Amino acid sequence: MALVEDMKVLLGSSFTFYLKAHQFHWNVTGPNFAQYHEYLGDLYEEIFGSIDMTAEEIRKLDAFAPGSLTRYSELTLVKDELNIPEASRMFDILAADNDIILQVLYRAHDSGTAERKFGTVNYLEDRITAHDKHAWMLKSF
Repeated sequence: MALVEDMKVLLGSSFTFYLKAHQFHWNVTGPNFAQYHEYLGDLYEEIFGSIDMTAEEIRKLDAFAPGSLTRYSELTLVKDELNIPEASRMFDILAADNDIILQVLYRAHDSGTAERKFGTVNYLEDRITAHDKHAWMLKSF
């Protein structure tokens, strides 16, 4: 089932994106610290809130949701970040990562439509809407 595999990639990629946004939230510096820190906090919290629902969608598809860092590192299309970049670079990185998440969402949406799993498709459409907003905001920084 292509949808299940796409959803697992979404879960792993979303977790990696969440973790990176959280790391940037902790480590952002500069004259706009308060604004950046608050925005990054809102971002990682929104992404984190979606992770459980993504896992539950996988379970609804009668598959087991991965939940280990090893498995996430195998599944993710979002690259890990070992360095602490300058604040402006953080937003560039997150914007590019968000575009990757959108690509995964659209692929999963296509799979869900082909497999007639319209409940999951509705969930994916909500996530697309959220990530479209993230794209606009991240690119605005």
